[in-house]
Amino acid sequence: MKLLTGDKIKLTRFKEHDISILEQWHQDEEFIRLMDSSPAFPKTEEELKEWYLKKLKTNEFLFAVRTLESDDLIGFLELDSIDWVNRNAWLSLGIGDQSNWNKGYGQEILRLGLAFSFRELNLHRVQLTVFESNKRAIAAYEKSGFKHEGGQREYLTRDGEPEDMLMFGILRRE
Repeated sequence: MKLLTGDKIKLTRFKEHDISILEQWHQDEEFIRLMDSSPAFPKTEEELKEWYLKKLKTNEFLFAVRTLESDDLIGFLELDSIDWVNRNAWLSLGIGDQSNWNKGYGQEILRLGLAFSFRELNLHRVQLTVFESNKRAIAAYEKSGFKHEGGQREYLTRDGEPEDMLMFGILRRE
């Protein structure tokens, strides 16, 4: 198995022109509400460039997700807040354009992200959080072997309704 290439996608570095695509994603209300508990406020190209440059300066791994067929940018994968002593990291991912949702890309992103985490970074544990309403993501995490470990009750309120933020984790041996 190749480390950064799957059946349909590959993990690469971001390119400068990708920032404009990220900006398009951050204009999509549904995308930004799934990605963050902050208010759904669109981000500008300048804000996203600043975010990207900050990530480059830290000890984090931020991948662009591209299709093998066309090399189009369809998402991202990030491993951050790495605790090297205890070999733990936080994982986040997103698929930007809704036309690419429900095509199995998320499952493959997870598979490649976990392979990189455990085989290349020698991590012991990877964890993530997800809002309880994001059933599609929860199903993908569980299918990838993540276990529900708990959460924070009524962590945020959306459209007047409280929502829990769930925590999932996976160990290297799993």
